[in-house]
Amino acid sequence: MTLDEIKAAVDAGQTVHWANTGYVVHKDRLGQYLITYVPNGSCIGLTDRSGQRLNGKEAEFFIARLEDGAENPGSQSRPDRQGRGVAPGGEGAFPLGRQL
Repeated sequence: MTLDEIKAAVDAGQTVHWANTGYVVHKDRLGQYLITYVPNGSCIGLTDRSGQRLNGKEAEFFIARLEDGAENPGSQSRPDRQGRGVAPGGEGAFPLGRQL
């Protein structure tokens, strides 16, 4: 999804995710578009400071489908079924800061 497509979808009330369903794009009360990691509330801007370059690849953003409901935040669900945080072979990767 392009930056304009993401903003339009969010403004239309659609749920846009980045990388997997644990990350949700939303617009705050100041009009800023943000990406929030739902399980812990961490948040970054949708773009860099210039407002022109996405903090993520266009191909990593997608609109939620019905089966991607909020009951399963952090699941590895993307249209191509490739999620972040999963190492080859399906073993779960540790989030940064929690590596052993």
